[in-house]
Amino acid sequence: MDIKVIKIGGNVVDNPALLATFVKDFAALKGPKILVHGGGVMASTIQKALGQTPVMIEGRRVTDADTLKVVTMVYAGWCNKNVVAQLQAQGCNALGMSGADANVIKAVKRPVNPIDYGFVGDIYPNGINCELLMSLLEAGITPVLCAINHDGEGHLLNTNADTVSSSIASALASRADVDLIYCFEKNGVLADKDDDASVIPIITPSAYASLKADGVVADGMIPKLDNSFKAIASGVRSVIIKHASNLANDIQTTLKAE
Repeated sequence: MDIKVIKIGGNVVDNPALLATFVKDFAALKGPKILVHGGGVMASTIQKALGQTPVMIEGRRVTDADTLKVVTMVYAGWCNKNVVAQLQAQGCNALGMSGADANVIKAVKRPVNPIDYGFVGDIYPNGINCELLMSLLEAGITPVLCAINHDGEGHLLNTNADTVSSSIASALASRADVDLIYCFEKNGVLADKDDDASVIPIITPSAYASLKADGVVADGMIPKLDNSFKAIASGVRSVIIKHASNLANDIQTTLKAE
């Protein structure tokens, strides 16, 4: 089985026109597919409206108890069900889920080492319920997963959506040929963040180290690429980074081993 695991970021979810274009292209993709979405833009907006100050470290949200309530309402609530409803309108039979639903993703609270991220979950390889995901795909159902997971002991945890998507892709790679695609608001990884045409076509681990040291790759792109190369090392066939409106074409950055 060929499976596509596709992730969209909060900037896509929060942009009605861009989301509509993506949803149409995603629904048209043939074969089994899984969608993972973020929602950080809306979460930060609501945090500020509630008098909270969003705290981000290298693109990862520090999640205290109050923040956890907000991100759960945003990610597992409005964002997830809005995406699912739009997919249904395009004829894609989608099922919106958090990691707690049907025990699809179990995580462990990240230890304080040295940063205390609060209620942030790390996913281990056996934390993905591959049997459930495969059964849904075989039944023609498209899982739509947000960034909220659980620890199996009654606690919700927030996990970076890039990590969720790469963990799912890596776990399924032993059972199928898996392609991981990150779709966001840029054409790929850019050599110049202000020039959308400066797409870096191919990045290897050594090139990534140089790009990060030079500051070309920074902030939220760091966890995206970190998880991408881990996924490749775990057997994922390819990792592609592209604009959410370019799902149907080949304008993109492809990550590969040396």
